[in-house]
Amino acid sequence: MPFDHNDHYHRLLLRTIGRASGGTGGRALDVGCGTGRFARRLAAAGYTVDAIDPSAEVIAEARAASGTGGGDGDNPRYRQADITTTALPAGHYDVITALASIHHVPFATVARLRDALAPGGTLVILGCAPESGPVDLLRTAVAVPANAVARLAVWTRDRATGQQVPAKPPVAEPTLPLPAIRRQAATLLPGATVRRKLFWRYLLVYRHPR
Repeated sequence: MPFDHNDHYHRLLLRTIGRASGGTGGRALDVGCGTGRFARRLAAAGYTVDAIDPSAEVIAEARAASGTGGGDGDNPRYRQADITTTALPAGHYDVITALASIHHVPFATVARLRDALAPGGTLVILGCAPESGPVDLLRTAVAVPANAVARLAVWTRDRATGQQVPAKPPVAEPTLPLPAIRRQAATLLPGATVRRKLFWRYLLVYRHPR
């Protein structure tokens, strides 16, 4: 049943970006954009969006959903690219987002994102981490029934409307536990906040010094 945990947090992410950046728009980069749902929400919020993903299939679907062909004037502008190797302009982006994509690469990759932020820019990561203690197990005990209810609601809605299930990006199991993420973030992203969320996600927010 197609309940997308990342989509569930879109409104929270947009509010977080608005509080951190003043909601003034600007240049944004969406890392691991998948089929482009959040990239399109950033564009609708007034950002000029570069959206990248290593999967050619989901980039093609993202372009089709946006009605774009990959031109420089598109917004969002989708590109097939690997965040660990693609060149990023230094000090360029006002907002960088990564939804369930950082666990596909070494966590130190966040240093490349940090360096691509403009002064005062915001990095927002909705990440995945394995359970690592009794508090996480308790949270999962709450998340499992809530997830079942949400999946059923989404399935019922999509069946009634005839909505097609989108292509799924590659899946990888997270291996870096949240305590290790917090330690690395403290070194690479000083001042960042990291909070565990329901539905097996954490929220990391970093503001680049002005």
